[in-house]
Order: sequence, then C-alpha cells, then structure tokens
Amino acid sequence: MQRSVGRTLLCATAATALLVAPLVSVTAASADPVGTGLVITEAYLKGGSANQPFTNKFVELGNPTDSPVAVDGWSVQYRSATGTGAPTVGKLSGSVPAHGTYLVQMGSNGTNGVALPEPDSVTGLNPSGSTGTLVLANQAAALSLPAGPVAAGTPGVVDLLGYGTSNTFETAVATAGTANSVPDALTRAGTTDTDSNAADFRVTSTVTPENAAGDGEQPTDPTTPTDPTTPTEPSPPAERISIAQLQGTGDASPYVGKTVTTTGVVTAVYATGGFAGYTVQTAGTGGALDLGTHTASDAVFVYSAATAGSVTIGDAVELTGSVSEFNGLTELTVSSAAGLTKLATPAVAPLPAAVAFPRADAQRESLESMLVAPQGDYTVADNYTTNQYGEVVLATGTKRLLQPTEVARPGSAEAAAVTADNAARKVVLDDGASRNFLSAVNQSIPVSWLTQGPVTVGAAATFTKPVVLDYRNDSWKFQPTSPITGATPAAALPAAFSDVRTAAPEQVGGDVRLAGFNVLNYFPTTGDQLTGCTYYTDRDGDPVTVRGGCDARGAANADDLARQQVKIVKAINGLGADVVSLEEIENSARFGQDRDAAVATLVAALNAATGKDTWAYAGSPTALPASEDVIRLAIIYKKDRVQTVGASTILTDSTAFANARQPLAQAFAPVVTKPGKGKAPKPSAKDTFLVIANHFKSKGSGSAADADQGDGQGASNASRVAQSNALVAFSTAMQRQSGTDKVFMLGDFNAYSQEDPAVVLRQAGYTDLGPTRDAAEWSYVFNGLSGSLDHVFASKAALATVTGVDIWNINSVESVGLEYSRYDYNVTDLYRNDVRRASDHDPILVGIDLPGLTAPGGGTPGHGSDPGHGGGQGHGNPIANALAAIAALIAWLRSLLG
Repeated sequence: MQRSVGRTLLCATAATALLVAPLVSVTAASADPVGTGLVITEAYLKGGSANQPFTNKFVELGNPTDSPVAVDGWSVQYRSATGTGAPTVGKLSGSVPAHGTYLVQMGSNGTNGVALPEPDSVTGLNPSGSTGTLVLANQAAALSLPAGPVAAGTPGVVDLLGYGTSNTFETAVATAGTANSVPDALTRAGTTDTDSNAADFRVTSTVTPENAAGDGEQPTDPTTPTDPTTPTEPSPPAERISIAQLQGTGDASPYVGKTVTTTGVVTAVYATGGFAGYTVQTAGTGGALDLGTHTASDAVFVYSAATAGSVTIGDAVELTGSVSEFNGLTELTVSSAAGLTKLATPAVAPLPAAVAFPRADAQRESLESMLVAPQGDYTVADNYTTNQYGEVVLATGTKRLLQPTEVARPGSAEAAAVTADNAARKVVLDDGASRNFLSAVNQSIPVSWLTQGPVTVGAAATFTKPVVLDYRNDSWKFQPTSPITGATPAAALPAAFSDVRTAAPEQVGGDVRLAGFNVLNYFPTTGDQLTGCTYYTDRDGDPVTVRGGCDARGAANADDLARQQVKIVKAINGLGADVVSLEEIENSARFGQDRDAAVATLVAALNAATGKDTWAYAGSPTALPASEDVIRLAIIYKKDRVQTVGASTILTDSTAFANARQPLAQAFAPVVTKPGKGKAPKPSAKDTFLVIANHFKSKGSGSAADADQGDGQGASNASRVAQSNALVAFSTAMQRQSGTDKVFMLGDFNAYSQEDPAVVLRQAGYTDLGPTRDAAEWSYVFNGLSGSLDHVFASKAALATVTGVDIWNINSVESVGLEYSRYDYNVTDLYRNDVRRASDHDPILVGIDLPGLTAPGGGTPGHGSDPGHGGGQGHGNPIANALAAIAALIAWLRSLLG
C-alpha cells in the first residue's frame, strides 16, 4: 500500500529542508486532497501487545508541503470512543520537515516488540487499539469537541481520526483494527484528506514508523525470528483464480489476506476524485442475468493509486494483488505497476447487467462492482448531501421513502415493515468520487448533479448509461464509470431527473385560506450587530450565517438577511393565504427591542413586494410568559380579507412549554364587502374562527423521561405529549373566550402523523388535515425519509368548513445548497431569489368556506384573482363547489341589478 509521504524522497530532503525553507503555520482542519497541510498519516495503537512489532504505540504526522511546519505549542489529543469531555493532551514541539514526517511516541500495552525509531515527541497518551478519537490540534489546551461529525474549519482542529465506533469523526469513522495480538495500523492512503476517516484510512499489516530525520525501520515478525545467515525460501507464485472465485458467494471474499492473480476487462476508471482505482469484470459476463442462479459477482474494485492512471475502459488486464474487505467492499490491492499486465489479446467486453435493483443484500452482493443497466422506476428520496458529496439517494419504484411513524404507530409491526421496505428500496447515486464540495480545496469545482439542473425529492430518475454497483460508507451505490462533476455535460451523465416543481400551490377553494410557514430562524437582528457571534463562512471566508456564541440564529449581516428575506417574502405572497402562522421568527424582546420588531420587519417587506398595505400582524399579547425562547410564534393576515376579533393570547400558565415555544391564539372573522357599499357590518359569530400557532419541542435532545426510547419518535417525546395535552386545554379556553368552536391549530409539532403527540390531539377530537386531505405529500424530509412534522389540526366544527388542503413542496424537497445559508459555498451559484428552499419545512395551505359569506368563486368579489386562489377547489368537492360558485354569482348579479 502506498504510504502518505514517499520514503525515498523523505530521506533525501529531510536534512536540508530545515536549513533552507522558512517555517510555516497551518490553519484549522479542512479536506485537503492536494496536500497543503499537516495530516495524521499513520496510527499504530497496539504497541507492546503479543505479536506486535513495536513496544510503543505511535502517531505519525506527514507534511506534504514544500516548507517545514512548526508544531511548537501544538498537541496530539485522544478521547475515548464514547467520551464527551475534554481529551487527554500530548504536547508537541519542533517542526515537521518539508515532505517529511514526525513521530509521536505514545504508551504501551506491554513489553513485546522493539523500540521505535527515535521519536520527535514522547507523550503519555495511551489510546485504545480498537476504537477512539485522535486529534492533531494547533493548541496545547484540550479541545471541546461535540459528539458526531466534526465540521471542516473547527477551531483548533488541524486533522482528526475517529476509528472503530467512535462518536467523534470526520464524516464517517475509519475501520478499527483487529485483536491486539494482530499486528496492524491505520494508514492514510496517499496525501488525500477528503474529510472522511472511512475513505482516507485503511487497516494495513505493514507498520512503518518514521521520524523527522527520516529514520525508520520495519522489524521482522517477533513471533518467527530467523537466522540472517539462513537463506529464505522464495515466495510461492500467486494463485490464479477467476474474479467470481475471488468474490465468493458470501458477504466477504474467501481469499481475504491472500495474494492472487486474476484477469478481466476494465469497466470503470477512477484515477481522480479520491477512489484511486478502477473496476475489472470477467470478459463476456453480464447482460441478461437470472439473480436466482447468479450467486457470485464477476467484477471487483481494484485499489491501486500506482496503476489507476495507466488503464482505460476496455483494457484487458492481468492483475496480481492482495484481497481485502474495505468497509464491506471486496477489493484487490495492486500496490505497484508490477502487479498490472495489459494483455495483447482482445477480450469480449462485459455487458451491463439489465436488472432491477435487488431488494436483498445477497443478490446485491452477487452484483458487487459489476456494470449494471438499472431497470424499473427510480425516485429521488433525498438530496441533503448532494451539495456536499455529490450523491443522490434514490428509492426504487415511484414513491418516496417514508418515515415509519408517519404511516404507522411507533414500535408496531407495520412500522417495522416500513423500515424494512425503506432498506429494500434505497440505493445511492454517487458521482464516482469522494470529494467534499464544502471543503476549501474543492469549492472551486462545480458541484455534481445540482450544477446541471434541479434534483428534487419526488422526481423520477431515469438511467441513460450503465453504472457500477458498489458499496461505500455503509450504502449500496450506483457509480458512473468515471468521476463526474458539475462541469460534466448533462448528456454525459448516467442519469437524468424529471422536473416536479410547481409554480404555485394547488387550488384549495374556500372563502378564506390559512397556512402555516416555518421561516427558518428569520432574524433581522443579524450577527454583526452583536458581540461574540461565530459564523459559517462562504468559500471566500465571508460570514453567511451565525454558528454560535450569541443569541442570534440567522443571517450574519444585512446582505445575507436580504437573500433570506426575499425567498420568504416570495413564498408567503405566492401561497395566496389570508392568515399565516409563523414559526422560528426572532423574539426581538431578547435583543432589547419591541417584541414585535421582527414580525413588523417581515410584514413591511411583504407589503413592499405587493406594492400596497396588504399585510398586518397580530400584536403581542398583554400578558406574556415569564420566560420565552429566542424564537417565537407570530400570526400575520391580509387586512382586506380578514379582521382580528379581540386581542391575541399566549399560553402563560403551563410548565409543559418550558422547553418549547408557547402557543399563540388569535380569533379572526372575514372582512365582508358589498359592491359599491364599502365594508359591511362585522359577520356574525358563526363566521369567526380561531387560529392557534404552535412550535413543539424538537426531537434532538432529551434525558430521563425525555430520553429517546428507540421507538422512532426521537427524544423529548414525553414533553411533546405534555404539550399536546396543554394545547387541548388552551384551545378549549380560547374557544370560550372567542365564542367559536371553529379552531385550526397550525404549526411545527415536531411529531410525525402517527406519533403520540398527534394521537393525543386526534383523540381530543381534532382532525389532522394533511394525512386526511393531502396524503400524497409531506412537509419534511429527514435522513432520506419523508413525513410531516407540520400539521393543521381542525376541530369538528372547523373541519366542516374545509374545502381543500395542499402541502406546497417548495422547501423540504429542494437541496439545502439552494438556501441563503449556503450562498457562495461552491463555484456554482445555486442561490436564486425565488421561493425554493426558503425554509426546510413546507407550508400547508387550507381553504375554508364560512356559512355567512357568498361571492363569486366562493369568496368576495375579486378574490379569485389572488395568487393561489380561484374557482378551482383543489382537494375539495369540485362539483359541489362549482354549483355553489354559480349560485353565488347569480346572487351577486341580482344585487347589482337591484
């Protein structure tokens, strides 16, 4: 296996580099495929155990740059796999020579093995041999690292290696070694740093410590000492086998750890992009396969940085290398050009296997690394990581993958069946590379797939060219036969996507329209107005959104706020709603301003876009809770369509919402206008309806009773159940106060449709309008699964007025790369000042008919010309609504004629 820094070059340059080149500093960690900063190149974590070659454990650092790098004041830090506190620190000093290494000696498990070459630093760190986290830090103080993926640019982190089952890692953990008695180390492949530990590190039995002076050694196996005067037997020739024999019929190759020779035809080449290899397939195989009898794959991935650049698709080759399983993918490692022979005799080209994606792993294994022409329908299920890793999650068939608790009760057999179906239908369309497009080194490369056009959840994916089926990062993936980027012409891509975007919501009918809208931390108080804020930055280093350090949660400055605001304004005005409940809007009182300052700013922007005084907001209640979150709920409305009845009320006396946002209630009645007579008297109480805005506790955290129970409902479910019960009581009180039993409870309930909080509300007599009236659309996509966290619950009396419901899929189904918060993250400018990805939640629109109103199209005159309105009744009863509209039109004409 190729080492991260060439040994011959090191010996020649290490001594002179310190004399002729200035010392340079290195910034915080980011992916670094071209080698512009220090990296951890090798971690040997079993020193001193039985059969081990060296007594001490070590970490080796590599410097692929042209200048030495000073590490005075730096450290290597270690934290256990499950640790959440401060790591143990081992301090460093001196420097790492240009194109050289630096050896950090650590603790030992015993006395076996020989001494390391003279270390450049000696620390007391004693990391686990199987699982943990190692950090190269540019500070001596212990880092504070959260569990989970560590983002590029994390302060203090130069490089990080999470291995085994560690809770802290770059993108995905590296494979752990075997038992402490088995000699091996974790070694980086080349100088590549893709910000994925799983992609960058491999387990190798060749342990090669080397210090800054270029001194290194490879001891003999301590278990089998040899007499140096006794000649050794020559190695036996590698066994010649077919690729099908190499692959075997199980999950792993029966030849793991052995050197073999095989032949095949090159079907895909990944010389760039990070894979550092190619696939070969037995000549003449593929085509029409019976997966019932085809039990062993006829192709294999060849990991070979040494030869990947010298082969092309169609080459017939003979290969000699070692067989391994790398994170579930069978590989043949060809470590040098000597292991590759191009055959002069042409071979019959393999054919793509014309098969549907198998539901079972055993049949997938039988196709591993083979060329395939995917058959059947495929639907985009997720695009969350498309802007980062160039991959698109697909579902076989014409339907998305669903959250089990959206359609089945938690823990039920039905939910388990949905989970199994999701696993059977999921496959990832990749871009043939391991690039992280959010890392500084790759931001100048156009991002894959999204550059060529929209990739929307729910869109159909149609394959136009063969792909390779392989297994990476715990997922089965379709790979193009060569790496692609956003610069690849659309016609050269192996798949295309249908356009399922809609310019406006479905027509829902009714006299009045209601909607819920999550405004994604809309904060007119930007980060630059406060002190202590840290930021997520674009590819030029300019702040875009607040990351932490202050109470602001939104835009970094006025330019970013403007980009966020225009999307929200266009989306809300495009809804055609008359009353809109807002979630995740700034509570301006937390910044010493009037509590309504943020909602007033948004209303002013909405009115500026309409060119008239269209919108108003329900003012804050007189009585407020003793403590509120930095985000709050708000309600806005069109003044010529509805009027407030009484003041707004917020729930003040319930402890259930101590960890969430207290519900906000406001009663409304339509503004009735008669031609030529101005406003008529207020409608009767039968036309009054109540809107209650909600934002329950999130699923992301909780302990004790709120701990995640593992039933699919996430953390803090107990809190959300309590909040549902408190909301029912609040609704009852508000009905008495406003004199109406027509209640619509809107918002982000952070619960899917079959989870306990939704069940509590249904059992209290409320109908969840989304699943009832618009069951084919959902408001949220998380981890590749679609469901609705956003709901409109209607009381029995309110349900009788409903004419239609539509979930307008403009946010959750779009790539996060389109958000204002990802502006200028890639050379491809994905941002547009349109409605797409104004939030991560989709708005829900509801039409209602109130008994005291009659007008053309079921509304007041002129109402049908509003965006999203009109005579069409969407998901309501079109015949009944049409007849009602005709009757209303006749009545109106008669009134004009006197």
